[in-house]
Amino acid sequence: MDKLLLMLELQAQLNEATNGAEWTSGITKNKKIINWRRCIYMECAEMIDSFSWKHWKNIDQEPDWANLQIEVIDVWHFIISLAIENYTKTSRGTIEALAINVSKLSGFEKISHQNENFADQERVIAKVEELMFLTLEKGELELEALLENFFDLVLLSGLDLERLYRLYVGKNILNQFRQDNGYKDGSYIKIWNGEEDNVVMKRIWEENTNIKPDMLYKELTKNYQTLAKN
Repeated sequence: MDKLLLMLELQAQLNEATNGAEWTSGITKNKKIINWRRCIYMECAEMIDSFSWKHWKNIDQEPDWANLQIEVIDVWHFIISLAIENYTKTSRGTIEALAINVSKLSGFEKISHQNENFADQERVIAKVEELMFLTLEKGELELEALLENFFDLVLLSGLDLERLYRLYVGKNILNQFRQDNGYKDGSYIKIWNGEEDNVVMKRIWEENTNIKPDMLYKELTKNYQTLAKN
């Protein structure tokens, strides 16, 4: 449960730094409405584009599993943000209480075991669409169902808790880096020498499995400064 709690805490910190201390009320410090459900289903739509699902275009193209996994991490950012917001608005408890309850879900127990197997493309897409359906519903949020389906997606995408945690921390640091380097005002450069910054982050993380988050931030800075000079 320690990894889960840390992810929740990191997300709360990032949301507060980006959106202000009252972000769980659904409004940013700049008076913009926060809609985590929309964030989730829009990211899910991008996730489906990791596959050659179009019957009229690129029909022999192989699935982009690496991109899919990054998109899974992006969705996770939004799901846990929605969960924290929900617990706050409904007075269900603290982040610690949320972590305890999530850790008791059957899906969380399943992802705790090592897994690197990808599922059939259509099974993954079907699961992604289930997540979209749950977030598009206008009624009361079915948070536990959303989480259980997400954990199913984690397994179908060749991930497990350890890899979800590592990629999440990496993307969390990248998101902080983006905010510190002009992401909101549009000056941030997302493509680094022909590669998206997500890909660069993932490679740095994988090439040094013992790297600490602060060192990852420094490596991103070094790469970005080199880019800016070119």
